Amino acid sequence: MEIVFATNNHNKLEEVQEMLPASIKLLSLNDIGCNDDIEETETTLEGNAKLKANYITTKFGYNCFADDTGLEVESLDGNPGVYSARYAGEPSNSEKNMQKLLLALNNKTNRKAQFRTAICLNIDKKQYIFEGICKGEILNEKRGEKGFGYDPIFSPENHQISFAEMDSESKNNISHRGIAIKKLVAFLQKVTHQ
Repeated sequence: MEIVFATNNHNKLEEVQEMLPASIKLLSLNDIGCNDDIEETETTLEGNAKLKANYITTKFGYNCFADDTGLEVESLDGNPGVYSARYAGEPSNSEKNMQKLLLALNNKTNRKAQFRTAICLNIDKKQYIFEGICKGEILNEKRGEKGFGYDPIFSPENHQISFAEMDSESKNNISHRGIAIKKLVAFLQKVTHQ
């Protein structure tokens, strides 16, 4: 089965392909000849995921899924949330985003946060939403070289290390995206075996 993952983020593509069974081949936007910059104009993660998935299905006719992920920090009223990727402004820059977040938390003792991923799947003219949440906290400084985005400053619950210090298998087992993808894969396996 071939399905489009509506992203140009190479890190995300690799991470998700690792989680999928061999029977599901992932196509990127590049693979289908889509070079459009699909603007995320919605105010919720689910809204942005739907927007991207609908764009691909409508314009290119593929079964596809899209995700949007936000880092929600308790003491910052759930921010940066849906604006996580561009928290420090345009263009999106992970280093600047992390610096801005660490600065915002400078004098805060509550560093609880959660990563939340919403996935919208468009398949056979129907739409489904899957969600994954990973709770944890924001570290005082960056740790680790792996991962991407906020991974170096996020430590998941019951772990003493950051996402960026974990190998991809360990991270995928507990991460927000990993949880949402597992739900997506279980669903795809069910519909492809009917």
